[in-house]
Amino acid sequence: MSDIKVYYSSVSGSRQVKHRQEEVIRILDAYKIKYELIDISLSKKKLQEMMRKVSSPKALPPQIFNGHRYCGVRDFHKFRKARENKTIRKFLKLE
Repeated sequence: MSDIKVYYSSVSGSRQVKHRQEEVIRILDAYKIKYELIDISLSKKKLQEMMRKVSSPKALPPQIFNGHRYCGVRDFHKFRKARENKTIRKFLKLE
């Protein structure tokens, strides 16, 4: 399994969260980057784990990690900028 982990929610009332999750997954798939999806809606423990790792009790999905290293996406603009600049692998700390 990949070291890239994406915390997401399969149940969300927020259109913005759904759109961002879909965008992250679409881009990872386009770059053929293997990743593990962790659904925070299935377990309060996973939700708390994500918030602890991001150091924010208000963190929303998606959140991306490479192993224990936080990649983002507190500021989704940085993720989009990495996509535009074709620096996704660097953003994900894969190079």
